[in-house]
Amino acid sequence: MSGGLEVLSLKEDDVTKMLAAGTHLGTANVNFQMEQYVYKRRSDGVHIINLRRTWEKLLLAARAIAAIEHPAEVFVISSRPYGQRAVLKFAAYTGATPIAGRFTPGAFTNQIQPAFREPRLLIVTDPAFDHQPITEASYVNIPVIALTNTDSPLRFVDISIPGNNKSPHSIGLLWWLLAREVMRLRGAIPRETKWDVVVDLFFYREPEEAEKEEQAAKEAVAVKAEVPVRPVEIDFDAEPTDYTAEKPVVAPFAADTKLDWVAETEDLAASQGTNWGKSTWTS
Repeated sequence: MSGGLEVLSLKEDDVTKMLAAGTHLGTANVNFQMEQYVYKRRSDGVHIINLRRTWEKLLLAARAIAAIEHPAEVFVISSRPYGQRAVLKFAAYTGATPIAGRFTPGAFTNQIQPAFREPRLLIVTDPAFDHQPITEASYVNIPVIALTNTDSPLRFVDISIPGNNKSPHSIGLLWWLLAREVMRLRGAIPRETKWDVVVDLFFYREPEEAEKEEQAAKEAVAVKAEVPVRPVEIDFDAEPTDYTAEKPVVAPFAADTKLDWVAETEDLAASQGTNWGKSTWTS
């Protein structure tokens, strides 16, 4: 599919990401139409997906998406929670229309309902769970791109991207790779440089984990708000201090100097001549 071009070939960094996310891991069952994408079968019965075929189908799907003139006419769907975050991120970067959650039956075929849409292209995360939009797309001749595992049904699927669509990390990585390739074909990002969007943004996050992070952020803001801030009073009418003036020289105090404090006190009393026993009462 890359046509022998080095720039379109599968890079080692992408292979490392796929292996780390478990994209190559299939299931124990295999659909007869998915046998062409299986590399081998392990001793425990799990089928291994050929990542080179995965990359070729990613390029083909990206070309089909980039060929759509209006990006909003590309619909991306994920009814499973594991793919909803990836679908929303893909739509945000490519301009597609996301449907994260339950698909309204008749949205592609029933013209009298408010949710009626006419997409040019449909992309789903799992054909087994997203069978309703795939079936309706077949009624109105909408091409379908799907992330498929070894046991996924390929009925009404036009472009199959083989990969592990059961793992949250694998789903996020496949959507991230597809979004990056679409943006490269559109010229939004250069192919020679690295995309500055990290793949972690496409991964599914547990609701409890997100709530903990939000609670920690609120507590940090509350702690900052409790710290009192004392206003600084500045007298703008006061004369400026002359720091260049010479300071008076103070003689150093000798350590061996002895002072007679008693004698000084007696001299002070004698000089004043105060008679403390004299009456001050006058009639």
